[in-house]
Amino acid sequence: MDAMSTIRDRIIVAATEVTSESGWSAVTMARLAERVGTSRQTVYNEIGSKPLLAEAMILTELARFLEVVGAAFDAEPTDVVAAVRRACRDVLVTAEGNPLLHAVVSASHGADTDLLPLLTTHAESLLAGAKAVIRERVAAYEIGLAGTHLDAAIDMVVRVVLSHVMQPSASPADTADDIAWIASR
Repeated sequence: MDAMSTIRDRIIVAATEVTSESGWSAVTMARLAERVGTSRQTVYNEIGSKPLLAEAMILTELARFLEVVGAAFDAEPTDVVAAVRRACRDVLVTAEGNPLLHAVVSASHGADTDLLPLLTTHAESLLAGAKAVIRERVAAYEIGLAGTHLDAAIDMVVRVVLSHVMQPSASPADTADDIAWIASR
């Protein structure tokens, strides 16, 4: 953690670490205060509540994934299908090594049933955020789709990628090739 990190940032990192190590049920404000080296009251003042902490964790992870998407589109400025392929692959590779995501996936398989609501209760804001970034990125390409058809295509790609993030069925490269092929249609 760099010197510029705020206490709030440090609390979110600590919560992610505890969740990844021990599960969401092990996350307490007292435990976070101890890890960060502050008081429990400061944790409450910075975060508010455990549900708000969950939201902050999810939004922090979403921002990381969207940075990966942005970099992929920047690397493919003239070919939207190549950009989609790269973004899908890079997101799936990033997901493979994400400890919080692994904790969430484990929760969906019975390991920590309190953790699954992290994604399910925030699914709409996650989807909306991801779709908005993709819509903004796709606008730079001449693709011949507009309005509801473009929205439907973006929704499909985002939902399929998220499905593969949660439950991969092939390698990131193979999955990205498949999703890019669908997107090209």
